Amino acid sequence: MSEIVNSADQTIIKPGEDVVASMAEAFKGELLSAVNSSQGTLVIDLEGVSMVDSVGIGVIIAVYNSLSQVNRQLKVINVEQDIHGLFSTMRLNRRFTVEAAQ
Repeated sequence: MSEIVNSADQTIIKPGEDVVASMAEAFKGELLSAVNSSQGTLVIDLEGVSMVDSVGIGVIIAVYNSLSQVNRQLKVINVEQDIHGLFSTMRLNRRFTVEAAQ
């Protein structure tokens, strides 16, 4: 179960575990629920996440597509170096903000 923090201009979701096939369906449900029940930017905080597989990337892209249809932004923050490299290789950082972990 993800940690969700709502504020006036953004909603932050922290999965707290690797974003992989085994949890992707539940995570997608949480993300889409957050999209529908909030306004402003949706932030996925990947602190503590060391792996995102192809299914996990698919979930993030699906959420990005849902947000872009209603002119909202997606931001992915605290991204580990390996995952950041993957997002860059796929050029996802051109579609939404991807911030490396400090």
